Amino acid sequence: MSVLVWIETFEGSMNPSSREALAAARGLSSTVTAAVFGKNAAAIAAEAAQYGATAAVVCDDATLHDYRLEPYAALLTKLVQEHKPAVVLAVATAAGRELLSASAADVDAGILSDVVELTLNGDELHAVKPAYAGKIISKLAIKSGTKFVTLRGRAFKPLDADPAASVSPVAVAPVLSEAQIPVKIEAFEKESGKVSLNDAAIIVSGGRGIANNPKAAPADAGDAAIWKAKDGFASVLQPLVDTLGGALGASRAAVDAGFIPYEYQVGQTGKNVNPDLYIACAISGAIQHQAGMRNSKLIVAINKDGEAPIFKLARYGVVEDMYAFVPVLTAELKKRLGK
Repeated sequence: MSVLVWIETFEGSMNPSSREALAAARGLSSTVTAAVFGKNAAAIAAEAAQYGATAAVVCDDATLHDYRLEPYAALLTKLVQEHKPAVVLAVATAAGRELLSASAADVDAGILSDVVELTLNGDELHAVKPAYAGKIISKLAIKSGTKFVTLRGRAFKPLDADPAASVSPVAVAPVLSEAQIPVKIEAFEKESGKVSLNDAAIIVSGGRGIANNPKAAPADAGDAAIWKAKDGFASVLQPLVDTLGGALGASRAAVDAGFIPYEYQVGQTGKNVNPDLYIACAISGAIQHQAGMRNSKLIVAINKDGEAPIFKLARYGVVEDMYAFVPVLTAELKKRLGK
């Protein structure tokens, strides 16, 4: 077991980001074992084989059907202790960070977090990760023992699926019984019809300047600035998001002003994203916002202030009021994309 990859799942399906971890693992070794816990584990292991796994260990026990740290960490730690893989990988989702950190502590091993490059030279694992809001690149290494690594989302391109690939999964037993697990999950609150910021290939974000909506607020609107900003997100940015099949984001200033909920925040105290295309609308580009999106592959800035810091990051910049430019852009894209 040279490289062990934890496959994150939800309700019997693989989290697509785990394909990135499998690709990163194959870049390190030709021997990659997928660890799949929970509902539908064998079928998910078969899917993992198509994306780079050469072996799999599975546990389809009811105690593991929903992610909970205690039973997951106990089983992962047992696998690491028994098989002593050179590297343990997962994508740096909330669960991936928590699980690998706990297991690394259990076996007294080193962990590297949020990395964007990996190489394995003999027993030494070398990694690269951005630091200080991407202003510097940090080079790190672990020289002995099992190395735990969480990967920045979208930093590693998944392999093309190989429908002919297969594995013979090895079933393992859980470590903890239900009575030994203190946390109980009653239900999940679901949202449908939205693309996750963490998974989105395209993100359109709005900033504090979105309050400069020329539309008049109705008499019963309450706070006119908040009404105008919310209308700007809904009637100007959301149509662009829908046309591109992307996700909606926001700066901290927009969130703090009450224009949009925190779950949309991109930045140092929000989500760290790495899309193929990031469109920043009416966002000045404070360092806190840059920290969460500066690694986007292509950045487009739309701001009527030509001196806004966001233009230093952008490959393409449009010095224009977003309320004048974005509807025209959306209409043209709909025409070209046949929507």
